[in-house]
Amino acid sequence: MDICKIHENASKCSVNTMECFMVLSTQAQKISIATLCGLFGTLCIFENSLVLYLIFSSPGTRRKPSYLFISSLALADILASIIFVCSFVNFHVFNETDFSKEMFLLQLGGVNTSFSASLSSLLLTALDRYISISRPSEYKLLMTRKRAWIALGLLWVVCATIASLPLLGWNCCTLNSTCSDLFPFVDDNYLGSWICFIMVLLGCIVYAYAHVLWRAHQHVAYMEKHQVQVGKQNTRMRMDVMLAKTLVMVLTVLVLCWSPVLVLMIYSIFARLSNHLRKVFAFCSTLCLLNSMVNPIIYALRSKELYSSLRMVFSRFRRQLKASEGSPEAESTHKSSMIET
Repeated sequence: MDICKIHENASKCSVNTMECFMVLSTQAQKISIATLCGLFGTLCIFENSLVLYLIFSSPGTRRKPSYLFISSLALADILASIIFVCSFVNFHVFNETDFSKEMFLLQLGGVNTSFSASLSSLLLTALDRYISISRPSEYKLLMTRKRAWIALGLLWVVCATIASLPLLGWNCCTLNSTCSDLFPFVDDNYLGSWICFIMVLLGCIVYAYAHVLWRAHQHVAYMEKHQVQVGKQNTRMRMDVMLAKTLVMVLTVLVLCWSPVLVLMIYSIFARLSNHLRKVFAFCSTLCLLNSMVNPIIYALRSKELYSSLRMVFSRFRRQLKASEGSPEAESTHKSSMIET
């Protein structure tokens, strides 16, 4: 008899019942998940690390609050990739169950913290663009580096606290309540509360960007009527609009990648999920890595400062490569290889 049916009416708090959540039944499914996680995870870590390097290697970008928020997003994506890939592959591919309930909830809390911090960083960036466009004359006074660092500190503390609640006692084992069909030991009420938190963040981001795009539309209409007045203020406004459009693209990718996961999470609260839907959820979870992988590509293509820094890095690498090829050691090696030939 299926072990999941044996424990269907149980509290699902035994470590042995974690086998019920290992829904990948064939070797092809496991190989597919491992390939997707390995590919997306590796590219995500490399690309976001490159973004962090480009931001903090340039004095012009690391001093701006906008790029501090982007660096927080990149850091959150790196942590999410590392924790998610390691825990997800060990659980679904290698079927590792040799860990305690606390260890599993700690890993889940790490993934939730990273994703919540990533989304919250997008919210701070949206608020930064909102202030920059709605109150441009007061922007430098309102958005200082000190306030940006304080906001980032509060962001990570709040996200870590919310993600740690199951580990601190809000789980179905401690409360003897209904457990989730998607995550072992997770209380359905906590899952619903976490989804509400995420939806509030998404709603605030959408509202802020809607206002930014509305102001951008107003600015374009004004520029068409007053073609003569083109000064420093208008140049800065166009840069803010450009960055706002970039972050709207990031938000669009975020919603497209995470909406299948959130929809299945919401559905699991109100109805029991079949094994087929839980397999779909496992594959949809890899879209989170795809989102983290696409974000840096959008930065490099849309941000002029990061794109110019990236070109400088590549040109410097190319010069070093040519210099090494033209060195005496390289020439002597080339001559000796020619003689041997």
